Amino acid sequence: MRIPFKRLNLDNISRNFYDKGKEFPALSGLSVEIKRGEFIILLGPSGCGKTTALNCVAGIYQLSGGRILLDDVRIDELPPEKRGFGMVFQNFALFPHMTVAANVGFGLAMRRTPKAEIREKVRKVLKLVQLSDKENKPIGQLSGGQQQRVAIARAIVIEPPLVLMDEPLSNLDAGLRLQMRSEIRRIHDELAQSTIYVTHDQDEALSMADRIVVMDKGKPLQIGPPQEVYTSPANMTVARFMGYRTVFEMDLNAVNGDLASLSGRDLTLRAKIMQPIEGGKALVAIRPEDFRIGAAAVNTIEAQVIKVEYCGYSSQADLQTTAGNIIHMRTHEPLEENAHVKVNVIPERALAYPA
Repeated sequence: MRIPFKRLNLDNISRNFYDKGKEFPALSGLSVEIKRGEFIILLGPSGCGKTTALNCVAGIYQLSGGRILLDDVRIDELPPEKRGFGMVFQNFALFPHMTVAANVGFGLAMRRTPKAEIREKVRKVLKLVQLSDKENKPIGQLSGGQQQRVAIARAIVIEPPLVLMDEPLSNLDAGLRLQMRSEIRRIHDELAQSTIYVTHDQDEALSMADRIVVMDKGKPLQIGPPQEVYTSPANMTVARFMGYRTVFEMDLNAVNGDLASLSGRDLTLRAKIMQPIEGGKALVAIRPEDFRIGAAAVNTIEAQVIKVEYCGYSSQADLQTTAGNIIHMRTHEPLEENAHVKVNVIPERALAYPA
């Protein structure tokens, strides 16, 4: 399948909703260029505007502002069927009374594609999603993962310039979600297509995306590769969402290059400055896996273990300092509740933001 598509531009797109006569923004000022072959993930908590953005691209919602351009041609005024995008829904939206082949070929049939051509395209796409032996099976006889593959096959068989996926794995169990992550990415890579994928799951986003768009309250907060978003969150909101669970309120004492010296109650830390800190007050964010047990030359914290959760390969522990600061830590080393321990974090892994 060859898709004549170079780039899609979302140019400052916005969408407002109305409730009881009042207008409020659900999406505000999203701008991103998506190149052919890119896998873009819209990431954020429920209600952040990511599904609204996807529906605007699909044409289900009209824009309140901005433009959508496909290869420099404006398409935001076109109805969904004229855009020709493939879409995979959260609940699969398959026809239970039809066979696998009939479900996959439905979009082609609606386009009045010749039957012989439908059969050939359905055969090829079922081979791609590894369901060739299920062609004549009723949908009800398939597992959840197999139904998800049928939904993907139906979306891509029309050879769309773009595939849109709205939390497609949220209804699957944990093991199947892991399997389907790699399957979706494999199919994407084999077709060299572009994909916009919506999720609230950070692990999904980090493992699948070429670039992540982190959203909150209808606005994009950071756009970048997974490693950049994970290691260098643009602000505290992104940091909290990306798993920086331990947050200390501290006073800024001195700055040396990109490192700050801070103090607060029973803490003295050095941390990497992520944004200019004015007014002398800062928030220091640290991921659970960046804490280490034991003392170090800098950033050593004394605390008491107040809770330990066994997670198999590692344990999740909550610690409390004498001044009441809570530390959330993930470790492979054994910890016992009520024990007094020393933990540390290297300065580059403690991120300082303005309070």
